[in-house]
Amino acid sequence: MIAYLKGTVLESREDSVVLVCGGVGYELNIPPTAAAELVQGAQAEFYVAESISPYDGTVLYGFAHKEDKELWYLFKTAIPNTGPKKAMEYLNKALRSVADFHQAIVSRDPKILTSIFGFTAKTAEKLITSLKDKMDGVSIQGETKIKVADQAPYMTGVVEALSALGYSAAESRRALEKLHAQGVKPTEKLENIVKEALRVLTK
Repeated sequence: MIAYLKGTVLESREDSVVLVCGGVGYELNIPPTAAAELVQGAQAEFYVAESISPYDGTVLYGFAHKEDKELWYLFKTAIPNTGPKKAMEYLNKALRSVADFHQAIVSRDPKILTSIFGFTAKTAEKLITSLKDKMDGVSIQGETKIKVADQAPYMTGVVEALSALGYSAAESRRALEKLHAQGVKPTEKLENIVKEALRVLTK
């Protein structure tokens, strides 16, 4: 069983990479967040999991960190009706901030999962139900990033307002994090926050 590969990036796509190791090219399915950081011809390394598909045979999944592989495996085994590809979709969203994802699960906060990570309301509830008693066994990398979400009860309202104007949840999150860094207070009125967020987004 292949558990780890280190080699040269031959080519990469949105969610996969061909990694040449010892003259052999291995195709790995990887999170888009990891694929975005790859450079053709550069060295890269991945922790690897194998999955057997009745249609595709053996499929390899690659992870930049050991903790990412652990979280993917938890998604695949703990969440009902979740195969390796769906688990990879969940992982890619959680990688925006694993520490914040962990906090959202243990605090049973579906609003953070929907507004920040982009899960549907139904999926958010399923994640909380399936993982609430299992997340403590997962290694958490990094610290919480989404500090504005912890402080601002208007978070969902701001995201909804920006969504109505055509902005994604990820764009809204980045704008709010910038405003937080600039010292915008959570006591500000909702309409003022939306105006400031639009100012950031249209720069």
